[in-house]
Amino acid sequence: MARKGALRLIQGVRDGRSLSDQSGSLRALPVAEQARAARLAAETLRHQGRADVVIDAFVNRRPAPQIADVLRLAVVEMLELGAPAHGVVGAAVDLTRTLGARGQAAAGMVNAVLRKAGAYQGWADLAPQPLPEWLRGPLVEAYGDAVMTAIEAAHQRGAPLDLTMKPGADPVPGADALPTGSWRLQGPAQVTALPGFDEGQWWVQDAAAALPARLLAPQPGERIADLCAAPGGKTLQLAAAGAHVTAVDISEQRLRRVTENLARCGLTADLVAADVLDWRPDVAPDAILLDAPCSATGTIRRHPDLPFIRDGHGIAELIELQTTLLDHALSVLRPGGRLVYATCSLIPDEGEVQIDEVLVRHPGLIVERPDLSRIDLPGIDPAWITEEGGLRLRPDYWADRGGMDGFYMVCLRKPG
Repeated sequence: MARKGALRLIQGVRDGRSLSDQSGSLRALPVAEQARAARLAAETLRHQGRADVVIDAFVNRRPAPQIADVLRLAVVEMLELGAPAHGVVGAAVDLTRTLGARGQAAAGMVNAVLRKAGAYQGWADLAPQPLPEWLRGPLVEAYGDAVMTAIEAAHQRGAPLDLTMKPGADPVPGADALPTGSWRLQGPAQVTALPGFDEGQWWVQDAAAALPARLLAPQPGERIADLCAAPGGKTLQLAAAGAHVTAVDISEQRLRRVTENLARCGLTADLVAADVLDWRPDVAPDAILLDAPCSATGTIRRHPDLPFIRDGHGIAELIELQTTLLDHALSVLRPGGRLVYATCSLIPDEGEVQIDEVLVRHPGLIVERPDLSRIDLPGIDPAWITEEGGLRLRPDYWADRGGMDGFYMVCLRKPG
């Protein structure tokens, strides 16, 4: 059941739908099988390039798309996930036969190819799957070939589970402390079954995603606006620090999830469903956190479907939106207030370049460089600090610990 569900998810990605948007297609499966199907699909996409190298060694021409996906699924399950070959091969042949007349005709070929693929030597030595050229080209230009290779290797390794602890809470057993204050669990885990979940002692948040709120340094009693707030991890951080938080997001549905997490964690914030560009507070905030809509290219290690459903189209419009959001946020910020701008993107045009340009548009606006002596901002590597004073995080950082999402963030101070 899980394999058939995984194949359905992969085919959905080929049609342009993200894995997260397809969760409803697995509802007929038991919960454990849903989780297994999602993992199989994600791992197959993450290792597709390597699987194709193996398959190409045993075929004269690339099979039809659906058949190719069955082969990739089986190769990854055997060579990456370590499943016994005999069971995988038999299941793949049965799955192929369900794909109509073409599947019936291809069943023998699938059986022959996978029997050979199960004994393939050198899987670990195959190069990571390269990013699509629309993304790889600009990133090579920004970071160089060696860094690009390291980033692709980080994507191949996937992402562990990071947690942000509520102040004073006990860490989850088995979690490792990270230098920046987050906690990390290696390997798969059922989030809702972990100790402390029901008690609201923590929430899931990548270590990199937890840094913008820490860079803002929220103080008890401050009025802080969290703009483009959903799914709400940063709202929780700001509220846990004692700030009076207004979380603004255009999606009422996504804000309902923020409401649930606030209730679970015993925290409060004012939630506003509105277009950020239409929102003007009655009282100017002391600080603003703007986690702007972006290409999300920094999150591929946990979203391996992204390179398959994006083609670079629309990034120019996203950059224009970020510019407009930055200007609007500064217009509603009180004089002397601070604003943290963040994007989970690896593309400099969505990060460093935005800040170079906003400093030109707003005379007197300054960048507050990260103060590495601050006790509430631990673990920052000086190498992460960019020329203009922001933080550039990459998936290949902390390679020995499991990496981090790609992020850019910077703290700006409005003239008083």
